[in-house]
Amino acid sequence: MSTEDDRGYYTTSDSSSTTRGFGPPGGTSSSSMFEEDDAYTSGSTTNFSSFDDDVEPETTTRDRKPEWHRGLDFGLLVLRLAIGAFFVVHGTDKLFGWFNDDSGMEATRQMLTGFGFTEPGVLAIVLALTETVGGLLLVLGLFFPIGAAALLGVMANVIVINGEWNTFLGGVELEMTYAAAAFALLFTGPGRFALDRHTHWWRKAPVYGFVFLILAAGLTVVTLVVFR
Repeated sequence: MSTEDDRGYYTTSDSSSTTRGFGPPGGTSSSSMFEEDDAYTSGSTTNFSSFDDDVEPETTTRDRKPEWHRGLDFGLLVLRLAIGAFFVVHGTDKLFGWFNDDSGMEATRQMLTGFGFTEPGVLAIVLALTETVGGLLLVLGLFFPIGAAALLGVMANVIVINGEWNTFLGGVELEMTYAAAAFALLFTGPGRFALDRHTHWWRKAPVYGFVFLILAAGLTVVTLVVFR
């Protein structure tokens, strides 16, 4: 028979030995807020069968609770929905002029011409589609490294072009915030509330994040050097 004290330990009533451990007694399981996942591993715990100094502790392996919890998934979902929706609105506005009278593809081409780009027609389409599709991928949590890297590349271009570095923070604090959010999501992944939930790039988010960060940086340099 085993009893559990108020700190989560349990002891056995065997008079010859005393076993103390963390968690519920053997043979029972505690409920968890979420299911186990391949991304989490089991750890080892130590049970002391005796308090005699001459006896080595017995080490056994049992499952440990993952430290990731639903609150993190929910926070990532909110961040994805907010950042993704903002970019979808900006992208569709550049494509169709739905939200501003002075927007649309012609206005986007004129804006890029004013920034000194040599192929404003092609780049206007690329910019509008990148914002729209990238934002949508963030919202859905689908092909997530591509979406996050695309939005990070757009923001990197905007920061370089619009930054007035003789003023405080270049006057591009909002763009920096968007870039920081996309950068963070690139390495955290979308969380469990995503269509990418069971993909390889979901389980290996930091690795894919690094790869697509390099791709985003390379495309940003090409855009600024070749087309401007």
